[in-house]
Amino acid sequence: MNDTDNKNARQQELESLFLRELELLGEDPNREGLLKTPSRVAKSILDLTRGYNMNPLEVLQSAKFKEDYRQMVIVKDIDFFSLCEHHMIPFYGKAHVAYIPNGYITGLSKIVRVVDIFSHRLQVQERMTTQIKECIQTALNPMGVMVVIEAKHMCMQMRGVEKQNSITTTSDFTGAFNRQETRSEFLQLIRHNPIGGI
Repeated sequence: MNDTDNKNARQQELESLFLRELELLGEDPNREGLLKTPSRVAKSILDLTRGYNMNPLEVLQSAKFKEDYRQMVIVKDIDFFSLCEHHMIPFYGKAHVAYIPNGYITGLSKIVRVVDIFSHRLQVQERMTTQIKECIQTALNPMGVMVVIEAKHMCMQMRGVEKQNSITTTSDFTGAFNRQETRSEFLQLIRHNPIGGI
């Protein structure tokens, strides 16, 4: 079975599950507004979890270049959306990523792609933070990596404690970022907007 056939088979199975979900909720799946809902939801969930079918290490290694640059490289304010694995409700926010090269750099867009891949899986914010860090460390073997993620969790906004404005911040780091002054430099730089307030 090729990838297209496999995706189609998974979509059909998901459609059946979502059809049954509508019935269990007491809805009529045959009413006009819901006729295509199982198909739409199946396509949506496959898209929102597309990260399972991508290899973030390969992404970084596909644009790995020798370069004698040994200062901090930061890609900040990377927007992401993910699904909390506990309730399958979205959480969303920004990721900030830094690394200090050790003979190799990668294309800046590849850092963004790594965040995209890990966020398009069922996640918890803590694990996602560590996965991004470990992927960059493994692919580039830099002198250090640091990742900070700031997010709002709709499972806290829509249900449970129903707090609309709470923000969760997680961080993880390796190597040179074990030094307080290096971490402080990174944290200061991600709070500062030098290019016209962007």
